[in-house]
Amino acid sequence: MLRSILSPPWSVRVQDEAPLSIVALTLGTAWVIPEAGDALRLRPGEVAIMRGPAPFTFADSPSTPVQVVIHPGPRRTTKTGEYLRDVIDLGPRTWGNDTATDATVMLIGKYQMTGEISRRLLRALPPVLVLPRRTQRATGLIELLTEEVSREEPGQQAVLDRLLDLLLVTTLRSWFAHSHAQAPTGYRALSDPVIGPALRHLHNDPAHPWTVATLASRVGISRATLAHRFADLVGQPPMAYLTDWRLDLAADLLHEPEVTIESAARQVGYSSASALSTAFKRERGSSPRELRARLHSTN
Repeated sequence: MLRSILSPPWSVRVQDEAPLSIVALTLGTAWVIPEAGDALRLRPGEVAIMRGPAPFTFADSPSTPVQVVIHPGPRRTTKTGEYLRDVIDLGPRTWGNDTATDATVMLIGKYQMTGEISRRLLRALPPVLVLPRRTQRATGLIELLTEEVSREEPGQQAVLDRLLDLLLVTTLRSWFAHSHAQAPTGYRALSDPVIGPALRHLHNDPAHPWTVATLASRVGISRATLAHRFADLVGQPPMAYLTDWRLDLAADLLHEPEVTIESAARQVGYSSASALSTAFKRERGSSPRELRARLHSTN
C-alpha cells in the first residue's frame, strides 16, 4: 500500500507483474492505459482495478511519454532502464515528483495473489476496470485510507491491509452488481436463499462425504430441485463443482512445502494421495507431484 503525488506532465508504466492492483484517485485526474484497449479516465473518488501480469500505464494524459517504469520489487527506472533518482520520498509510503497544488494523488494497493482459488476471481475480471463514483460505495473507505496511509503507529500495516481488503471487496461487489459484468462462477448464486447455503456447506467443509442427497437434505429441498437449481445458477452440477473446488484447494495447499500430498488429499476430501492423484490426472491432465515440481521450478 502506498500513495503517489505527481504533478503534470507525468506518466508511469507499471510492469511489476502483480496479479492484482487497485488504485483510488483522491485528487486531480488520471488516465489508466492498458497494454491493449482504450484508455480510461479516472476522476476523484473513483477506483480502478488492473489484472496482472500484463503491464499498464497511469498518466495525466494518454499522450504523455512514459517517464517512470515500475519493476518488480518495486524498482523504479527511466524508460531506458536507468535507475531513477528524481523520485522524491515524501514520507511514509509516499513518493512522487512534486507536492504542488495541482498534483494528482493516488492510493495504490498491490495483491500478490497466487493459487487456483484466486484465479477463479482473476479470470472473471477484465484487464482494467474503472468503477465510477456514482456506482460505488467506497467513498468513506477512500477517505479513511487517505488518513491512514501516511501514519506510522503500532499495527499500522494491519490497519492498512484490512482497509485495502474492504476497498477491494466493496469495489468488486459494485462492479459485479452491474448487469454487464460477468461475475465468477457461483458469485451470484451465493445470494440465493437455497443455493447460497449449499455453496457455503461445500466451501466450509469440502472434506465431508457429500452427495447430492446429503446436500439437499442439509438445505431442506429435494435432490431433483437442488440439482436443477444448482446447475442453473452455478453452471455446473453440485458434485462437479465440488470436485473442481476440492482440486483447486488441493493445488493451493501444494504451494506449501510442509504439506504432503497425502495430507492435502485428506484435507479436501480424498481418502489417499492415490485417490487425489487419480482425480487430478482425470480433471487437470497431470498429477499432484507434477504440479508441485512445476511450482518448485518457478520459485
